[in-house]
Parts: sequence; C-alpha cells; structure tokens
Amino acid sequence: MRSDAIGLPAAELERYLSAHVAGFTGLKQIEKFSGGQSNPTFRLEADSGTYVLRRQPPGKLLKSAHAVDREFRVMRALAGTAVPVPEALHLCEDPEVLGALFFVMRYCPGPIHWKAALPGLEPAQRAHCYDEMNRVLAELHALDPATLGLADYGKPGSYFARQLGRWTSQYRASEINPIPEMDQLISWLEERLPDDDGRVALVHGDYRLDNFIWDADSHRIVAVLDWELSTLGHPFADLAYQCMQLRLPDLGGSIVGLQGLDRQALGIPDEARYVERYCERRGLDGMDDWPFYLGFSFFRLGAIAQGVAKRAQQGNASSAEASKVGAMVQPLAQLALASIHAA
Repeated sequence: MRSDAIGLPAAELERYLSAHVAGFTGLKQIEKFSGGQSNPTFRLEADSGTYVLRRQPPGKLLKSAHAVDREFRVMRALAGTAVPVPEALHLCEDPEVLGALFFVMRYCPGPIHWKAALPGLEPAQRAHCYDEMNRVLAELHALDPATLGLADYGKPGSYFARQLGRWTSQYRASEINPIPEMDQLISWLEERLPDDDGRVALVHGDYRLDNFIWDADSHRIVAVLDWELSTLGHPFADLAYQCMQLRLPDLGGSIVGLQGLDRQALGIPDEARYVERYCERRGLDGMDDWPFYLGFSFFRLGAIAQGVAKRAQQGNASSAEASKVGAMVQPLAQLALASIHAA
C-alpha cells in the first residue's frame, strides 16, 4: 500500500484507527474518491471491513468552511431516524494526526447517480427516485432538532439574512476577477429579502442527486451524504436548491441539470409538481417568495464554485476538476438573473 500517491501516512493512520475505532484492524488499501470538491474523501480497505475517511483539505481555509466536525455531529444525531446516514464512527480533532481534522464512517455500498436524467433507468424508476428524494427531504424537515440534540446547531434570527451575509462574505473573500452578474444578483437578493416567517428545521444545505447512495434493486435511498453545509435554517432553502439544480443545463463536471430535456418523457416530475408533493407531505398550502429562494440557491452555488476556484488558484482544491467548477460562476449568475426575471 502506497501512501504518497494519496497524501495519507498509511502506517500512522493504521496505528491511530486501531486505537480509536472499535474493532479496526489491518489497513490494506487507501483509495481517494474522485468526486467531492470540498473535503477530500478516501475509501479504506481493512481486514475488519470497509470504511470512509473524510478530512479537511490542506492549506488556509475560509472561516466556517469544510466543517467536518459538524458533519460528524449531525450524522451521529440522525442515526436511527427516518433519514438514513452512514454510521459515523470517530472524529479526530487533532490536526497533528493527518494535518487536518477528519472523521471516519462505515462504508455504505450502492450506486450514486451523477446525472439528473438518470440514464439507464426506466421512466417509472426515475419517477420513483425523484419521489424518494422528495420523501426523504420532507422526513428531514419534519424532525425536531431539539429532540436530536441539535437545538444549538444554528444561529438564531433570519436564516436567509444570515446565509446571504455569509455567502456574500465567502464570495468576496474568494473573488478572483469581478463578475458583474454576481454583483447584480447580490443586489437583487438584498433588496427582496423576505421577512422571517419563523420556520426552522434541520437543513442539509447541499441536497442534490449525487449526495445519495441508492439501493440498486428497490431504488430507495440508503444513505444521505455530505452534511458539511447542514445547519438549522429555513426548510424551503433545501427544496429550492434541489429544484435550482434541476433547472441547470449540462455545465460539465459535476453540475448536470435537466434544462432542455423532456421531463414527462423521462418520467421526472416538473418543478411545480415536485414542490406540490413536498407541500402535501409537510401539510403546507404552498409557499410565497419562490423566485427569491431560487435566486438565492443559484447565488450560493455560485459562491461555492468561486471558493473552489480560489482554492485551485492557491493549489488547495481537492479535485482535478476544481478549475472547471470555477468557470461556472458567471453562467450560474446569468441563469439566476434569467430565472428570477422570468418568474
């Protein structure tokens, strides 16, 4: 087993995990997953089973970014609920071990779908997959954070006001060249920030197709991944973020939406029906300010992509596709402006 190729000291890691993860023995192989722009993620093969290690990237990190400790905490809290997650085994908060914080979870087998059109599935199977994502999202937002021990998992006050401030700061800190469309989008969002309606739920923060592991036979979700951006917030943010993703064209890399495709022929519900089904599950009559929620979702994804581009410039990004992701910021802002003005 070579550790130089994947950036982990294998012998030291084996000693640490044997001492801190119950039953862990015989580390045999380390393989870096190709996906994941934010936190490098590795598959560990050992005599005692298969595990996944997720750590912060090297180098200077933006404030509040790459929160693997929060990810570990929320996965622990969700164990045994209606929202399936991998079993979180151990969090290492000592950066001396691997050079950064990391946690270890048990490996969940099963396919991950990367393209929103779900190639290879039949229309009825696609319909089931989308309804399954809708169901799990409604289950997540129905959970009581206090019962989960997560009453302090987010700051009080307007979620969208806080998030708009946070991601504007993150975007400005990552800015490489001025993007007028992003400036216009920020101004539009600031001017149309809705009043806080008091809705609070545990939100995933990156609820999208490639963050689920599926059962290949039943097409049910067996694990929801990537909780790094989770917090206490407004539930409509998750719903709008997923719907925003589906509005996208194929931008290359990991961002592939449904723009230009015949959803009905594919068996995939249109946006209005998807939102309606979520509202039915949550007992809601509908929602106001949908253009704002969509616009904010476009902006936040653009800010995340800009952060990836900045880390690529500094040599700290965790994927070879990081620079490609950065090139998507302007197209995302353009799509956002077109969407909100068409609404």
